Amino acid sequence: MLFRRTSRAPLAVTGLTALALLGLGACDADTDAKSAPDGGPSVIAPGRPGEDNRTLSAREAAQQRAEDDSPNSADVAYARMMIVHHAQALEMTRLAPERAGSAAVERLAERIAAAQGPEIEGMRGWLKEHGKPEEAEGHGHDHTAMAGMATEAQLKKLRAARGKAFDQLFLTLMITHHQGAVTMATDVKGQGNNIRIEEMADDVIAQQTSEITRMRGML
Repeated sequence: MLFRRTSRAPLAVTGLTALALLGLGACDADTDAKSAPDGGPSVIAPGRPGEDNRTLSAREAAQQRAEDDSPNSADVAYARMMIVHHAQALEMTRLAPERAGSAAVERLAERIAAAQGPEIEGMRGWLKEHGKPEEAEGHGHDHTAMAGMATEAQLKKLRAARGKAFDQLFLTLMITHHQGAVTMATDVKGQGNNIRIEEMADDVIAQQTSEITRMRGML
């Protein structure tokens, strides 16, 4: 009777080779993990007066922001100005129910009011939380130079308009108004330091950019 001899050497070599390859792969993965960037591109952090700027990793920048997001003057100014800015938008939307010729314009005005009313209260609450008055000391109440604000003459014309004339003027003025808000929100994202203000600015940019597109389609 004949017996077939089975060679185990090739199997052993194959197993050792696989283990070796797995070991090398683990080393490579470990090396890649150690050499990978820690969360993204570097960030330039402005230095204090008389000091050079510093380059921080994305992780370092996020950690520094989390440790100290104290409001600066840009954050406070944004909250104050946006309260006034939103208040004018509400003034314009209150005219729509009796003057709009289009149901679509009236619905749009309702949506704008529903969004911006609570945002005003949120910014008032933020100022109170940080011990800041709603109006800066020594400043008057003339806000017509603020980005996107309608002039009193334009508001007077809007109040007098009815039907299609109202719709056209309302959309035109509100598009400009929204564009001003987006500009202000974009500016504070680059100049401010407070995370909550940045979140509110992000909301303004997203919502009002979408509404600008919708209103342009309604003209």
